This record gives sequence, structure tokens and C-alpha cells, in this order.
Amino acid sequence: MTKLFHVSDVHFGAEDPAAIAWFGERVAAERPDAVIMTGDLTMRAKPKEFRAGGDWLRSLGVPVTLEVGNHDIPYYWDPIRRLFSPYSRYAAVEKMIERPLDIAGIAVIPLKTTARAQWRWNWSKGRVSPGSLRRALSLIAGVPKDHLIIVAGHHPLIEGPTKGTAKTKYGDQALVALAEAGAEVVLSGHVHDPFDVPYTHAGRTVRLIGAGTLSKRVRHSPPAFNELRVEGQQITTIVRTMEGDRTLTLGEPVREPA
Repeated sequence: MTKLFHVSDVHFGAEDPAAIAWFGERVAAERPDAVIMTGDLTMRAKPKEFRAGGDWLRSLGVPVTLEVGNHDIPYYWDPIRRLFSPYSRYAAVEKMIERPLDIAGIAVIPLKTTARAQWRWNWSKGRVSPGSLRRALSLIAGVPKDHLIIVAGHHPLIEGPTKGTAKTKYGDQALVALAEAGAEVVLSGHVHDPFDVPYTHAGRTVRLIGAGTLSKRVRHSPPAFNELRVEGQQITTIVRTMEGDRTLTLGEPVREPA
């Protein structure tokens, strides 16, 4: 069995110190094969937040891949940096960002869902650019045929069973393309509540799995991360909280994109 820890929305600058320490203890005690962090490592994309987040991720001592979340890009009130050098503060975590992982027959493929600017008011919502999708599909094309393909991005590609929304532009088109390319799982964060729902397209089922948060910015769930147990092509999602663990039962299928 392969064990992966899926964590998201830690928001250094608004992190929950008890939850951060607890997660580190679980990693040290259980030694997962990898940690997949699906974005919003920081709260305000400040250098000190990236340094704190980078130190924490490196201290885990296991392979880590990190996606960029909307909070990891400088905010609206810093438009010059946001538009022209949004990634200049990433030095502390640069080697982990969008790092593909190949572990025990599992390929973890990054998918960027953030944008420095959009033609709508709320730039915190998701967007899958043609270039981001092409890169993910190119990486999938190189995966051995017997591997399980897990795609990791920050925003849910389509709306799921949570109150929080992603409203990801072109996410539905990306999900169709990923399903047709052979992806079995799409991991995300952003909405701060865990979920595990199936999406079916042309006879293929893709699991859409979202993680909670380890920050103080909780919504309907306490601070949590997901444990993914992988045996062959079977995946079990367990929501881990300091209050106790629960295995997620697959929810109702989400809508088929038009």
C-alpha cells in the first residue's frame, strides 16, 4: 500500500500552530510516501510567510510537491508585483513548486489553476489556461501505462458539494481533457472543506478529492488533511483531524460538463 498525505490551505500568516505541529507529528510517526500540498501555503504571499512555509515543508523529511494558490500571488494592492513579478518571492519553496512525483506506480501531475489577472472582479477564483492544460497533458502522455495518474491543482475544476466555490474558468473543459487522457484523480483545495466525489465522462470515472485547511480560516470542518491509501487502482480517502478520523464515502456524481 502507498500512503499519501494531501494537505492544503495552510496559510502561513494565519496558520493554526497546533494543527501545523500535529501534522508534522503525523508525518514523523507514519512516514507517508509523499506529501501533496495543493496551494495557499501563505496568507499574503509575503517573503517571511514563504520562508516559514518552506522551512515547515522541508522539515517533514518526505518528498513534497507544492501547487500555487491564489493567496500565494501578491494581492491587488500590489498590482505591479502581481502582474509583472508574481513569483519573485518563491525562492524559499521554488524547488517544490509543481514538482512531478513518480512514486510506486503513481504519477502526480501538476496543474496550475491560478491567474495573475482575469476579466472578472474576483481574481481569487480559478482559471486553467491553455498552456497549463497542455503542460499537464504532456506530462500525462509520458506516464507509464500501468501507473495511476493523480492531477494536483489548487482550485476544484468544477463545483462540488461544498459551500465555498472555485468558479474555475475552463475547468470543465480541462476536466474532460484530463479524463480522456487517463487521469484517475484530481486533487484540490481552496474551499477549506474535504470532499470526494466521482465525475464520469465517456465511460471513465475521475475522483475529485478536496482537502480541508490547517489554518485558522476554517469553514464547516475542523483543521484537517487527507490521507490517501492507494492499493493498485483502489484509493481510500480518510479525513484526518485532531478530533478523529473519518473515511469519506464517495458522494453523488457531479454534473457532466456541457
